Amino acid sequence: MHALKVLILEDSPFQLMALHQMLNASGVFDVLTADTVEGALGSLERRGPVDVAICDLQLEEGDGLQVIRHLARYRQARALIILSSLGRDLLDGVGQLARHLGLQVLGVLEKPASPAVLHELLQGYDRNAEQRAMPLVEVDELVALDELTVDRLPQLLEQWQPYFQPKVALDGRLLGVEALVRWEHPALGLLSPASFLPLVSYAGLLPHLSWHMLDCALALSASVRDEQGEALPVAVNVPTSLIESEGFVERLRGLLQPLGLPASVLTLEIVESQQACTSSVALEALLRLRLLGCGLAIDDFGMGDFNLQRLLALPFSEVKIPSQFVRGVAEDGRKAAVVAGALIMARRMGLAVVVEGVETASDFLALETLGQPALQGHYVARPMAGPALRTWMGTHEASQWPRPGETGGSSETEHHSASAEPRQLLPELRPVPQGNE
Repeated sequence: MHALKVLILEDSPFQLMALHQMLNASGVFDVLTADTVEGALGSLERRGPVDVAICDLQLEEGDGLQVIRHLARYRQARALIILSSLGRDLLDGVGQLARHLGLQVLGVLEKPASPAVLHELLQGYDRNAEQRAMPLVEVDELVALDELTVDRLPQLLEQWQPYFQPKVALDGRLLGVEALVRWEHPALGLLSPASFLPLVSYAGLLPHLSWHMLDCALALSASVRDEQGEALPVAVNVPTSLIESEGFVERLRGLLQPLGLPASVLTLEIVESQQACTSSVALEALLRLRLLGCGLAIDDFGMGDFNLQRLLALPFSEVKIPSQFVRGVAEDGRKAAVVAGALIMARRMGLAVVVEGVETASDFLALETLGQPALQGHYVARPMAGPALRTWMGTHEASQWPRPGETGGSSETEHHSASAEPRQLLPELRPVPQGNE
C-alpha cells in the first residue's frame, strides 16, 4: 500500500484535510487533492494517472460523475472509492456505471469518513484486477474494425482465450464452470468481454466466437472426464440469433458425439432481452436443445424485459440471478427480497438457480439463509485459464466456507470485507446424467 498514488476530490476543506491525514496514517503519501472538478482534472494532467481515486459525488460546482467518466475514458485511475452520504440505490447505480466504464470499484466511504473503513477499502486494491480491462470507449478508438475480419479468424481464434469460473453448491461441491472469453490482444493486452463483444458482434464474427467457446468448453469437459472419470458440466453464452440459425442443433450434436459427451454436460446461457426467443424458429430450436439433453439458462434474469408468461412458455431449465442483485445483499433488504423471491419462484417452477457475483462472506451467509442456489463469484474463485482451473481443482483442500472473522471475501468487492483471501474448496464433481434429460 505504501506505493499507492491517490486522488481525493472533496469540496469540504475539513473533510479534504482529514482524508489526507487518514491516507498518510495508512502509509499513503503520494496524494493529489482537489476541491473542484476542474482542480481534479488539472492535477491529473500535471501529475499523471493515479492508482485510486476517492470521489465525492455532490459538489457545489459539477459532480463526481464527470470525474469518474474522465478517469475511465483517459485511464487516469485504476480503482475508485465513492465518497458520499447518498442513499444505497444511488450509490449502487454509480458503482455499476463505474464498473461498466472499466474501473475497479473498491466500495463506498460514507461521510464522515472512518479511518478504519478507508484503510480496509485500500487493502482491497488489486493491481491485477481484471475489471481494469480497457473501457469500451477506448477499445472502440484503438481497435480497428479491419482487425475483425473473416480473413483474420485464425489469428483471432488464437487470441480469443477461454477462461473458466467455477460454480459450487453451498457445501462446496463443484457443480460446473462457465466459459468466459478474454481477448489476448497483441497490442492492448488482456481485454474483458464487455470491452470488445459489441465490436465483434458489429463485425459479424459473434457466431465464430460462440462456436470457438463451445469447442473449448466441451474439450475441457472431455479432458476432465478422461482424467477423473466424470465429465465437467460447462455453461457457454450463446446469442439467440445463433440458436435460431439453420443447422445449429445438428452442428452442436456433431461437437458432442466425437467427444463421447452427453448433451447434459452443456448448459447454453441466453441473455434476457426483449428480443430473446420470441420467434417460432427460436422456440423450436430451444425445444430441440432440451430434447437433445442440453440445459438452457436465462442469464441476467430480472435485468431485461423477460416476463413471467414467457418464462412459463419457454423450456428453460435454469435462471441466473445477476450480480447487481447480489452485491451487498447482506446489508440491503431490497436485494434480499428480490433474491428470495426469485429463489422461491424458481423452486416452485422446477428451475435450477445460479447466483452470480458472490464476493463476500457476509453475502454468502445471507444467501445460505435464502435457499440452496448454486454460487458463482470471486468469493468462490475468479475466472481463470484452463491450466489454472485444473490446478485449482487438484490442489485446494476441502474445507468449510470461511465465516466473517475467520477470513475475508474477495478483494474485488464494493462492500467492506477483510483483505485475506477466502479458503478455496477441493471440487467434488457432481455426476453428470448420461443421455437426455
